[in-house]
Amino acid sequence: MKFGVVTFPGSNCDQDMLYVLQDILGKKVETLWHKDHDLKGVDMVVLPGGFSYGDYLRSGAIAKFSPIMNEVISFAKKGGYVLGICNGFQILTESGLLEGALLHNNTHKFICKNTFLKPVSTTASITKDLNRNQVYKIPVAHGEGRFFASEETLKSIQDNDQILFQYCDENAQITEDANPNGTLLNIAGITNKAKNVFGMMPHPERAADVQLGNIDGTAIFESILNNF
Repeated sequence: MKFGVVTFPGSNCDQDMLYVLQDILGKKVETLWHKDHDLKGVDMVVLPGGFSYGDYLRSGAIAKFSPIMNEVISFAKKGGYVLGICNGFQILTESGLLEGALLHNNTHKFICKNTFLKPVSTTASITKDLNRNQVYKIPVAHGEGRFFASEETLKSIQDNDQILFQYCDENAQITEDANPNGTLLNIAGITNKAKNVFGMMPHPERAADVQLGNIDGTAIFESILNNF
């Protein structure tokens, strides 16, 4: 499986993602520039975290107009796998590849801390192999991570098993206190109806190295690989 990691002006997690995919997981990775018109034959595109184009207007609102996104959108609509982390998730919602929107945190403050995630979807490749009785400690770092959607969209997302992760406490309880940003239903990540486009606010690439004392994020990448 070959991955492609996109770099936008302002991306700051692209190198972290490259390191995890290449050095830890041992996979072939292509670097993709925001002005590229070629995905170089990759099997999965990753839109990393950061502040694309300085997050002017709204996070991801300018990045969706990058030349590379024309290719990513076409790729996704043909069934190609796409993963957006943090700013990448925001770009996916702005591009219409995922439903809903990411709004300012309800605290109106930037949040950078470890959170606990409970996997939800049993049909998406990114969560299919994860243990539903286990919580995964994955850090967040964002100012606009509050997932919002209409009641109709929320119901559709639930009915179609599109919720990937929910924020929880260390005992796997979905509580208001465990919700770091006011996101609806404690949602930390979703997928599209076709289950080939994934977006999540927490950073699994920051929890995939023994040197950091946390490898919970590795299980998320391995689930994708096992179910590709």
